[in-house]
Amino acid sequence: MFTITADQALAVLRQAELLCTPAQIAAAFDQLAIAISAELENRDPLVLIVMNGAFIPAAQLLCRLNFPLQVGYLHATRYRSGTRGGNLAWIAPPRPPVANRVVLVVDDIFDEGDTLKAILTEMRRQGAAAAYSAVLVNKRHDRKVAGFNVDFVGLEVPDRYVFGCGMDYREYWRNLPAIYAVAD
Repeated sequence: MFTITADQALAVLRQAELLCTPAQIAAAFDQLAIAISAELENRDPLVLIVMNGAFIPAAQLLCRLNFPLQVGYLHATRYRSGTRGGNLAWIAPPRPPVANRVVLVVDDIFDEGDTLKAILTEMRRQGAAAAYSAVLVNKRHDRKVAGFNVDFVGLEVPDRYVFGCGMDYREYWRNLPAIYAVAD
């Protein structure tokens, strides 16, 4: 694992390119909430937050969903503080149980899709009545897992390493209200 200091993280931010402003992100959350509400508001969903990246996007989204739902979490990762994915690691299994529930898995980004596909496959294996996915960001490229799509997408970004609004750069900058791309 490659770690950096706070000063190095600040240098990365200073050189980064702003991709999505807080206003654009708020508008994306509004549109996500409308689409999710249309599909799930009468289905008593269990919303599972993928930790750590989705906790900020999920908080923003959940405040916009004005219907009964329950919230839980899971923690699965392929990145382990790095910038390239590896094998899926389950740090915390889904909680509460998903059997016979309509589940909405909220994640930060749809990059290649390996992690999110594995999570949704596990939800179905555990007996979820239905499993949906929502992400704040879809990264545009042609390396997606074949045959896998996300149900609800907020924003599109180019194929660059992005951070902010839940997404990290080596465990820093999840707290930013905007989305940035690391300088090339």
